[in-house]
Amino acid sequence: MNNIKMFLVRYAEIGTKGKNRYVFEDVLCKRIRNRLKPLGEFDVRRDFGRIYIEALSDYDYDEAVEKLTKIFGIVGLCPVTVAEEFTYESISKAAIEHFEETFGDSADNPYDSYNFSFKVHTRRVNKNFPMNSMEVDMEIGHDLLEKFENEGLHVDVHKPDIMVEVELRGEQGYVYSKIIPGPGGLPVGTNGKAMSLLSGGIDSPVATYMVAKRGVEMEAVYFNSPPYTSQRALEKVEKLGTIVAQYSGPIKLHIVNFTDIQLAIYDNCPHDQLTIIMKRYFFRVAEELAKRNDCQAVITGESIGQVSSQTMQSLAVIDNAVDIPVFRPVIGMDKQEIVEYSQEIGTFETSIEPYEDCCTIFVDKHPVTKPKLFSIEKSEHRLEGIIEPLVEKAIETAEVVILK
Repeated sequence: MNNIKMFLVRYAEIGTKGKNRYVFEDVLCKRIRNRLKPLGEFDVRRDFGRIYIEALSDYDYDEAVEKLTKIFGIVGLCPVTVAEEFTYESISKAAIEHFEETFGDSADNPYDSYNFSFKVHTRRVNKNFPMNSMEVDMEIGHDLLEKFENEGLHVDVHKPDIMVEVELRGEQGYVYSKIIPGPGGLPVGTNGKAMSLLSGGIDSPVATYMVAKRGVEMEAVYFNSPPYTSQRALEKVEKLGTIVAQYSGPIKLHIVNFTDIQLAIYDNCPHDQLTIIMKRYFFRVAEELAKRNDCQAVITGESIGQVSSQTMQSLAVIDNAVDIPVFRPVIGMDKQEIVEYSQEIGTFETSIEPYEDCCTIFVDKHPVTKPKLFSIEKSEHRLEGIIEPLVEKAIETAEVVILK
């Protein structure tokens, strides 16, 4: 596909945004430009409900497709062959070249050469073109059959294997037939910013991905507890964040040293409440970091009933520690659903690497599953005068890493 010099970007939900659609389109164009910048020179432009990407220099087709199909907002990517002139002869030539490029011997072709059915569909936006849409459909179809019928190509106007799209816009003729799936969603940067509690498990990277897919710019916080957690555990989290960042764009990761806070809780509070109190302080730290970084919500990967700290009662008590909204996108998913999602986005194999985070180190054998808020707050009173400076120090000394 090295001869492809243009892509048509398909989007779905953006098209429902009415008068605000241009805002989403502009952000999507910006994301595309940033993602393609290292690969060469490209012109990315909007044109009447379409976004076109034109290569102005040599580039690696496979690498470009890999990057573009991980941009939220893109539902499909269509490699386009552009006619050299705005004449029927040139457009027909482009259609034949497009077939040879897309379905020829050297192409990534799922069919046996040209042994498939097709239909031509023309959009004649420029009404000055001398042929109407139906005439273009018939003539292009005839030319393709004449060229490839002996190799198995045939017409099916009802259920074709391939729909050949011809667009006549401005003074250009475009031909495309292949749709490479994208992740969908909305362009990151159109729906605010959030702070994700990112651990080395399966759930939190999926939750981070899901919220970013809704157009939310992501930052993340990881609670590190050396020497109880290893450097490999931190590296694992950074790797997970980097995988998600392939879709969301750069993620600012705040690495918080949580050891002293955790030990203070361990030494002063009932051990069956350790996980609940620890998570309440996770949220307090995350809330402060969110405020300092203009984030409007905290994101977690909790799912109802999955572990003792994720019962309805536990989640309510944990949320009570902060005022900021807490979003849990996998709240109603069972573990297998989350696993399948993580496999789909590429985080699963890293998540199951055997490096534990601080959530799993200080866990009581019989943790409370239906905590009472008054009891938790009573236990936290024992930390007054002890934990406040530790929390402040943890926030002030947090290390920041940009994951790309």
